[in-house]
Amino acid sequence: MPAKTTLDAPAVPAEAVTPLIRGVVVLWRLTEAGGTLSASALERATGLARSTVDRIASTLARMGYVRLDGRDVVLAPRVMELGNACLAALGLPSLLAAHADALADELDESVSLAVGDRDGIRFIHQATRRRAMSLSFRIGDLLPAERTAPGPLFATEWTEAQWQTWRERRAADPEDRDFPAVPPRRHASSDEDFVRRAARARADGWALDDQLIEQGLVAVSVPVRDPRAGGRVACVANVVSHTSRHTAAQLRDTLLPRLRTAVADMERELREAPQPRPGRAPAGLATWTGASKQELGREFVESLARGLTVLTAFGEGRAELTLTDVAQATGLSRATARRALITYEHLGLVRPSGNRGFALTPRVLSLGFPPLSRTSLDRIATPHLAELADRVHESASLAVLTPSGDEIQYTARAATTRVMSVNVTVGTRLPAYVTSLGRVLLADLPAGERQLGTHGELRPLTPRTITDPSALAAVLEEVRVSGYALVDEELEEGLRSIAVPVRDRTGRVVAAVNVAMHAARRSVEECVRDVLPELVETAGRVERDLGVAGRFTRVALS
Repeated sequence: MPAKTTLDAPAVPAEAVTPLIRGVVVLWRLTEAGGTLSASALERATGLARSTVDRIASTLARMGYVRLDGRDVVLAPRVMELGNACLAALGLPSLLAAHADALADELDESVSLAVGDRDGIRFIHQATRRRAMSLSFRIGDLLPAERTAPGPLFATEWTEAQWQTWRERRAADPEDRDFPAVPPRRHASSDEDFVRRAARARADGWALDDQLIEQGLVAVSVPVRDPRAGGRVACVANVVSHTSRHTAAQLRDTLLPRLRTAVADMERELREAPQPRPGRAPAGLATWTGASKQELGREFVESLARGLTVLTAFGEGRAELTLTDVAQATGLSRATARRALITYEHLGLVRPSGNRGFALTPRVLSLGFPPLSRTSLDRIATPHLAELADRVHESASLAVLTPSGDEIQYTARAATTRVMSVNVTVGTRLPAYVTSLGRVLLADLPAGERQLGTHGELRPLTPRTITDPSALAAVLEEVRVSGYALVDEELEEGLRSIAVPVRDRTGRVVAAVNVAMHAARRSVEECVRDVLPELVETAGRVERDLGVAGRFTRVALS
């Protein structure tokens, strides 16, 4: 378990990279704490000197993996690229997530996919239901095998050495304190209970969790076997509910047959899927780390940054890499790449694979992924909006189009400290046709889908408001081509604003960011010359974070 990793452990290989171990431990502690710790708390949690914590935090901030918010160190969306590398290399979410989502819709219950991680299970996909009584497990969360439905199914393939590791962990951690995702174990169960559950799962081909994690939670699981790997368990599909909807027996009797049908579809997908084409490997990483070291000096721990880039060498079509492959992908020397891989193997993040190759383990998901796997666009955008507002000394906002399509709703905002400033709060709705944010959002839609005004009515809010549908359509076409919208005193006299789109991984406009100000402070020309480039840069940063965060998770837009 990460909680037991210490820098003084006698088993640390002589060639391991100590700064890399320290950086990984910092990421582990931040993950266990929910994504945020003060530098002082990190010092206590890791046992590292404060100066060391500060240097590690500075390095991780330079990489975009954390941001420094006053005294706090906060996980940032870009750290998810480490977990993304693991999930892409694994290949299972890309192939099977749609089947899990369809099953969740059909059953109206939460469905998850899990893989084995030593003597635990780790979630790689979640299709949850929106209910008041909802499940809190996240992609990347680690659970003890014996307290889950998937656990006995993975245990059917454990070696005797793995069983012994499990028994030792149980004896050392009788309350499961090393598993932050589950409540402490309050009722002792014998090792033989789980041994019998594993034997039953082998015979039945499925397994139940009858309130083993916590009271009221029940689940049924079926293994997904990979025909390309001799029928070994690739992952486990898991349907989860609570006892106010189903008992464990009801899950078995009513939902298990449909789960088995879905698993058969998943196994056919694995059998028929073509071999993935290798994605593009990262480039220029070694050069970047060297330049960062030259710029920041002692505050940048180059061996930590270089070590972390090794994980991003893996990915889709690059599940197994040789030492030479890793060195070529990252631009690192073979010696540097080798020491990083030795370190990761010690930490359980990499395992030997194939002929002199290496593969990532699911434990890579423990590096910041769970707290961020349920992030939202407003959380992603807020720090970028704050930086934008500081640079231009004006209020900045993020908005989305409401379901009706004729209004925008503000979802994030960074206000300026001016005496006279634009006073809009998060949650405020305004007509889309008369705002810069709305025009950016409307411009991305096909002309036939645009809702121009409330019930088609374009009301004049000021003498400058465009109320002619043809004129507005021409303006929206101009916005679509130019990539920005500028609204000059059409919503309110004296108010001028400029906005640009925010696009998701597919290129679809999902939100817009703007800067609003009193018309006396900047002319239209100055807005385009001075503010527009800053807006474009901010939108790009939001899009990059959204792209990383949304690769294998659903990012809530509002």
